[in-house]
Amino acid sequence: MSSLFGWIVGPLLTVSMIVAPAAALAEPTPDSGPGYVGSSACKTCHAEQYRSWLGSHHDLAMQAATDATVLGDFGGRVFEHRGVRSRFFRDGPRFMVETQGADGAQHVYEVGFTFGVAPLQQYLVGFPDGRYQALTVAWDSRPAEAGGQRWFSLYPDEDVPPGDELHWLSSAHNWNFACAECHSTNLRKGYDSAQDRYATTWSEIDVGCEACHGPASRHVELAEAAGRGESAAYPADHGLVVQLAPGATWSAAEGSDTAVRTSAAKGASQLELCGRCHARRSQLSEDYRHGAPLSDSHRVALLEDGLYFPDGQMLDEVYVYGSFRQSRMHAAGVTCSDCHEPHSLKIRRAGNALCTACHKAEAYDSSRHHFHPAGGDGSACVDCHMPARTYMVVDPRRDHSFRIPRPDLAASLGVPDVCSGCHKGRSAAWAAQQIRQWYGADRREGFQTYAAAFAAARADQADAPERLAALAVDPAAPAIARATALGALGAHLGPGSIQAVVNGLYAEDALERRAAVEALARLDRDTRWKLLVPLLADPVRGVRIAVAVALSDVRVAELEAADRPRLQRVFDEYLAAERLNADRAEHWVNLAGFHARQGMIDESERAFGEALRRDPGYLPAYVNQADLLRTLDREADAERVLRAGIAARPNAASLHHALGLLMIRTGRTEAAMESLKTAYEFAPEAPRFGYVYGVALDSSGAALQALKVWEAVAGRHPNDRDSLQALAVGLHRQGLNEQALGYAERLRQLLPGNRSVVELIETIRADQTQR
Repeated sequence: MSSLFGWIVGPLLTVSMIVAPAAALAEPTPDSGPGYVGSSACKTCHAEQYRSWLGSHHDLAMQAATDATVLGDFGGRVFEHRGVRSRFFRDGPRFMVETQGADGAQHVYEVGFTFGVAPLQQYLVGFPDGRYQALTVAWDSRPAEAGGQRWFSLYPDEDVPPGDELHWLSSAHNWNFACAECHSTNLRKGYDSAQDRYATTWSEIDVGCEACHGPASRHVELAEAAGRGESAAYPADHGLVVQLAPGATWSAAEGSDTAVRTSAAKGASQLELCGRCHARRSQLSEDYRHGAPLSDSHRVALLEDGLYFPDGQMLDEVYVYGSFRQSRMHAAGVTCSDCHEPHSLKIRRAGNALCTACHKAEAYDSSRHHFHPAGGDGSACVDCHMPARTYMVVDPRRDHSFRIPRPDLAASLGVPDVCSGCHKGRSAAWAAQQIRQWYGADRREGFQTYAAAFAAARADQADAPERLAALAVDPAAPAIARATALGALGAHLGPGSIQAVVNGLYAEDALERRAAVEALARLDRDTRWKLLVPLLADPVRGVRIAVAVALSDVRVAELEAADRPRLQRVFDEYLAAERLNADRAEHWVNLAGFHARQGMIDESERAFGEALRRDPGYLPAYVNQADLLRTLDREADAERVLRAGIAARPNAASLHHALGLLMIRTGRTEAAMESLKTAYEFAPEAPRFGYVYGVALDSSGAALQALKVWEAVAGRHPNDRDSLQALAVGLHRQGLNEQALGYAERLRQLLPGNRSVVELIETIRADQTQR
């Protein structure tokens, strides 16, 4: 079994019961965070901005549950979903819910806080250990005529039993970890790992002025002193830790249809600041510095499979940052506040007027451009350039990559097509033909031109390394696309791609440097050390932490004296990041992997234990711990771990697969076959499980059964090299040389120039001649 240490290189009685009261959150006192004074301190001098902020989504991001803040119907309303009954009612001034608890029985809980306001509102329930959980039955706050004013499930099509990662009491819906940082100001999670308790604090319950402008105590002091005539010199920074005003205007040159920025933006990057919450990311440190690169405190997701479509359109809930960084708008210097008023968060102009502030109406707000009736469907700029995707059942969000419609890519790669999304019953091919008729064969392809490269990588095509390497060094591509290509090249390192990845180590953008570091983690240790040692001093924490992970098998004590403190520093940063998130099982698994690679086996096993204490169903903890024990020749202990995992997650294919391999290693072939078969049947979409099950069948003399399994795998995964090779060899052994040659030729297309494949083809052809 291959090593799975990729975890570091790469949720009786049925009578109702009242749950113990929740531990109180810290009161929002002005001195709960150094330098934070609260939004009320701003309203005297900044009355207009303060009034705009009042009632905004930031202001209402989180509130104590009161008659004024709760939008849902707590008048005894009952909502039932897939057999789970939730009753919302009042107990005097308190808002209560009776619903399913962790034991499967009905319990009564008190709602402590509201979360959000429109188009839905969620509710937080507190527990004595300081934990707050978000109910997955939410209130649809849209008007009744729009389908709202009702309770609904965030998972309408799924059964979510207790223990499931989507259950409202799982770690996925834990407010302290998953939600709190972005809905309150100056939040400190306050997790005590030893006690498994939270003491979460904040300076303001909502997203206040200082969430964006930074702690303002010095600014207020200077303003008050100036008001008293005590300040002789008012500093240029006004006592603020960050300057956010872009300091530039937009103007169109004579004869141009599009405005350009008159000068470079001044002050901190608004996108980096907004991205703290409007990005798919994980937190590396609570030491957030306003104005610093986002990657210094957070790990931003790239354009990864499962999050984005191959062309970069949003798939999962990725928010805005990753999409906007792909856009021509971002490349031209557009910032968030160019379109959004930063205090009310409303767009600055309604409809197409927002766009025609920079793009001439005569050229763009015209049927000559969009070929739709003026004022009708398809005439709004956002209809074609910012298609919406609905999340959380009722929340449509627009894609901020501002792309040109590409139905041709939808036809060839299966990505979403905005045209046929409106023209129901019409195909993407039809839409592509319409585009050609309207704009001509030489029409622009748009700013995002990397769909084919990412599609090739996801399908494991033979040309994927070449395409990715070209994208990784393409100066015209968005940096986040280059970073994604660099990360994907980690699975394709070779003579044609290694230099592109090495070049990425010196890129200006931190996302590219991080991705290049991660891609090189598969190299041998000496090579890794030589390439990555300069980045031990990278100015961005996220890059340094990636270096720590990539060098986690290097022992500090074995280095030259001058290098020891440099490596120890990044190790300490990495460990601090994992400990910050020690309330989650996955971070304990990461720690276990780090300790194992450092040779600290006892610490590694303890970390695995901590992971399972927090989430007894966390699959990687079982699989990776068993793999560690395998490397230590402790097969009996590994089997104990795997069987415990199967007891907790009986349908987990990877556990059955690992158990089957273990039994093969320990000579229990018949029992192994059953486990490998179970793994394949539970996860037929995983090519490795089918390939290995086929090998086991073939080894036991069931060659024809093995061929059927491999054919099924190759049918689902046409580019799976292992199954193609097995089919070529197996069919050749059966004398079915024509079929064998077909699979061998497919394999040669994926591995051009591979000597073993060439020899296999020559052998099959020679056998054909002899017959």
